[in-house]
Amino acid sequence: MTPPTDAPLLRLDRLRTVFPLGDGREAAAVDDVSLTIHRGETLGLVGESGSGKSMTALSIIRLVPAPGRIASGRIDLDGRNLLDLDARGIRAVRGRRIGFVFQEPAAALNPVLTIGSQIAETIAAHDLARGAAARARAVELLEAVRVPDPARRAREYPHQLSGGLKQRVMIALALAAEPDLVIADEPTTALDATVQAEVLDLLRDLRAKFHLSLLLITHDLGVVAAMADRVAVMYAGRIVEHAPVDRLFAAPAHPYTQGLLACIPGQRPGPRLAAIPGVVPALGHLTAGCAFAPRCDRRFEPCDRTPPESASIEPGHEMRCYLSGGATPLARPSGGRA
Repeated sequence: MTPPTDAPLLRLDRLRTVFPLGDGREAAAVDDVSLTIHRGETLGLVGESGSGKSMTALSIIRLVPAPGRIASGRIDLDGRNLLDLDARGIRAVRGRRIGFVFQEPAAALNPVLTIGSQIAETIAAHDLARGAAARARAVELLEAVRVPDPARRAREYPHQLSGGLKQRVMIALALAAEPDLVIADEPTTALDATVQAEVLDLLRDLRAKFHLSLLLITHDLGVVAAMADRVAVMYAGRIVEHAPVDRLFAAPAHPYTQGLLACIPGQRPGPRLAAIPGVVPALGHLTAGCAFAPRCDRRFEPCDRTPPESASIEPGHEMRCYLSGGATPLARPSGGRA
């Protein structure tokens, strides 16, 4: 799908979210992140656990858990910086302009309220309907997200629903106030393969039906390939590569992106699955240079000194790596450093 050419619905400009380390220093969980999402577009945000994907999403709706804080940057929704809003102003944005599908529906749903009452409460909170009208709208939303026998399910409690149905309820809640943008944080985590496919198919259909923009956060590249128009690859709080989905899968440029794609089963012959050596660095333990350098078998002398800036490979395709300048590594170790 070709992204629309109008102004972005959402634009992140050099967003930085930090947490104190307890010794007077701060560490960035989201570091210099710039992204755009157009109307009707799906942007996939992909990376390993601990890369900063969920913290980016929570920063957008200003729900960064204490003691974290947004230190700098902009979050523009239709040209308005959400960081300029007071508490009442941002509450009006959450749900009404930006819906959120949380990673763990069982934890996000209130266990002592029925499904229908939780959806109706969200509708009423944004003054879209109240009383019987809100309850009827809740049933309509459950039907829209393909919950069987929605009138009966609306009277049930979260513990009475399967994992797949809980996820559909979370999607209904995200849609309750008719937002322009939905952020789905790992929407298929802990679901079996069949239910995953059903949820993804549902999101795809709802995007078209309700003219939504979608920020899809996942570690699953198969989900990205099936759903996204563009992809941003995140590592240690930074976007390391950003490209249209077809381009990223056909010509991945960053060594981290190449490593993630190589880990997909069936990509390489042999009895063992490929893996990227090492782990994502913990908050506050970044090296002085490129965060991926300790795990990269293509690193060379500049990588250990200063983090690289983002550079354009071709229109619409950018990466944050010294290899983008055409430099040749001075040494190619056989494996990444521990």
